[in-house]
Order: sequence, then C-alpha cells, then structure tokens
Amino acid sequence: MASLYRFLIVALALTATAPAWLEGIGRAWVPLDTQADLLLALVMLWAAAGSLLKGIEPPAWLKGFASLYVWIGAGARWALEGASGLLDGPRIWGIPVSLTTRILLPALVALDFLLFDTHRRYSWHYTLTWMTYLPCYLAFVLVRAAIWPTAGAGTGPQSLVSPYPYPGLNLQTLGWERLSVNAAEYLVVCFAAGLALFLIDRILPARTGLSVSRR
Repeated sequence: MASLYRFLIVALALTATAPAWLEGIGRAWVPLDTQADLLLALVMLWAAAGSLLKGIEPPAWLKGFASLYVWIGAGARWALEGASGLLDGPRIWGIPVSLTTRILLPALVALDFLLFDTHRRYSWHYTLTWMTYLPCYLAFVLVRAAIWPTAGAGTGPQSLVSPYPYPGLNLQTLGWERLSVNAAEYLVVCFAAGLALFLIDRILPARTGLSVSRR
C-alpha cells in the first residue's frame, strides 16, 4: 500500500514539473516549487522502491527536507497567486498542474508523513540543516538574474517579464536593504515551518499501523 501510494506521488510530482520538461533547461526550473517537486519525485521513488523491496529507504533528514520544501513551495505559490488560476493553465491527465502543485502534492505528502513514516527520527539540528537550501536558492536567483537579466523565470507569459520568480526577491525593484529584510523574514517563516515539522514528528507515536520506514 505504501509503495503504490508513493508511486502515485512520484507520478503527480513529475506531472507538476511537466511544463518545465517540455520547455527544456530554462526559466521554468527557477521557481522553488518546481525544484521541490522534482526533488520530491526522486526521494519518493527511492522510498517507494525501498518499501516495496524492503530495502534501504531515504534518510529521515532527506525525506523531511523534500516534504518541507514542497509545502514551502506551495505556500509561496499561494502567496503569489492566491486561488487565481488554480484550474487554469496546462493539464496533465486532465488535472491542472496548478492544482497538483498547490493542493494535491502538499496534501498527499502530509498524509504519507502521518501514515507511513516512522516518527521520532528527526534530530533537532535537521531544522538548521534544512535551512541551508534557502541562501543557496537566493544566491542562484540573484546570480542568474545578474547574468541573464532577460531570461525570465517560471512559465506562462508573465514569466518573460522578470528574471526573478517572486516579487519579494526582485532586487531591481526592492534594492538590497528591502531584499535583505525580505530574505530574513522568509528564513524565519521557513525555519518555523521546519521546527513545526520537527515537533510534530516528536509528538506523534514512533510507529503507526501503516509505518514502513526502518531508518
């Protein structure tokens, strides 16, 4: 059951990145949610194979990392677009990609964490380790924008306007001072999300009736 469920997540995660694959290596891979969905597909494929074959599954920190950033990426998309366009845009298997990214994947990942994971495996320092991706992502966005200012970011017509995937990271309009404040605020919010995940993992019973993870 766990393997089939996780293969379903892999399929949906890959459909969420389908517009980026169709476009090729370019602006469609810049948004955080697209990168997170690709990472989730790889980690869940590992987890599905491990639970099916009773083999080695992904380390707890890696699976937690992938799950956390799927939620963060979906949250960033909600903050940027709200509910607008939720049922619009490209569809894969008849399902809007926006719906998959913003609702289906975050919900399915949450259920996987609650039902199939063995809990109380997270160490306190995972919350700090998970945060190292954010400065790297910010540096990637800024360096890319400086080198290719006309490259655009994301998918759709609006993505051609700016090389920055989110208005809150737009150095041209914000300046360094406001950008630094925004980055600090985002880091605090994401750290709070990681800390909440850590605490929930600690509160839940170590194993549920459906738990499959051994590590």
